[in-house]
Amino acid sequence: MLFYRKIRDWVLKLFALILTTKMADGLFQVYHHNEPFLLESGEILPSVDIAYHTYGRHDKTVNNVIWVCHAFTANSDVADWWKGLVGEGRFYNPSDYFIVCANKIGSCYGSTGPLSTNPRTGHPWFHSFPEISIRDMVNAHELLRNHLGIEKIHTVLGGSTGGHQALEWAIMDPGLHDHLVCIANHARSSPWSIAFSQSQRLAIMADQTWEDSRPDAGERGLAAARSIALLSYRNYRTYLETQSDADNNKKKGFRAMSYQNYQGEKLVMRFNAYSYMRLLDALDSHNIGRNRDTIENVLSSIRAKTLVIGISSDLLFPVEEQLFITERIPGATFSRIESLFGHDGFLIETDSIASAIERFYER
Repeated sequence: MLFYRKIRDWVLKLFALILTTKMADGLFQVYHHNEPFLLESGEILPSVDIAYHTYGRHDKTVNNVIWVCHAFTANSDVADWWKGLVGEGRFYNPSDYFIVCANKIGSCYGSTGPLSTNPRTGHPWFHSFPEISIRDMVNAHELLRNHLGIEKIHTVLGGSTGGHQALEWAIMDPGLHDHLVCIANHARSSPWSIAFSQSQRLAIMADQTWEDSRPDAGERGLAAARSIALLSYRNYRTYLETQSDADNNKKKGFRAMSYQNYQGEKLVMRFNAYSYMRLLDALDSHNIGRNRDTIENVLSSIRAKTLVIGISSDLLFPVEEQLFITERIPGATFSRIESLFGHDGFLIETDSIASAIERFYER
């Protein structure tokens, strides 16, 4: 793993160098909020950094703000990881819209997270970084929105845990967004998704280095956790179509094995186990009804025009969960996207998603 750590460190340094410059399709910045940030748990971050990308120009006269909330281990450069939907010549074109995507707190791409320096100690937080929730992430978005002087948002959207954030935001501030687009997400974490999360935690905790306070703690466990997660992001048919071996006599070294190894190692090169664990906690605690009301009543309070999109083969957040949301938000529209790629279809089927959003806007 030493070899992979060296490569990972080099990649992260290169990534940071690239992000500190103005790119052709977006501008990376970090907003430093130098005041205490109260978390839902009651704990306080002494200050908070929020890394974000913007694309295009803000035009208040026409309300052209598109706010994208990113998923689990993604970053704020939405034009990079959602190429088919955001970018020059794409559905959300910076020539027409002012597009914002903020790296959520707890992550490791510029926003305050476990490897950030704790101002109280002068050392990285590591294991002492407090628990965060989806609502905490949205409250950080609110800080950034106010910093940017945005008074109205045309559309807030996101897939998976990005959809959780978008849904929470539409509940927390019903008059802020004209449109809400939730993709492959749910209103409350299910026992099924929590079980996948716990299996990933067990993998990380089984790594003998996990209890150490060092940046590379738990790397082997993180690779195993990613391998587990990938099974929930795809499905039986996906692997059958993409990872089958042509050699009928093979006894070892199967494509599916090397694929799982590769995906685990790739994540280790760009992420850390501390952030991963905190984001798992946020994912599992997602429940729009917590300390509010019944989930049904909370959904009925949403005022934004809403499109809910489900992926036909999603194993992690099945379509029935998106239908549940749709049926309880006044006037909401549902669109089912056919895909081989399971939950990851929200990242892959961008043409179909763009078409669904276009039809939604036309209506």
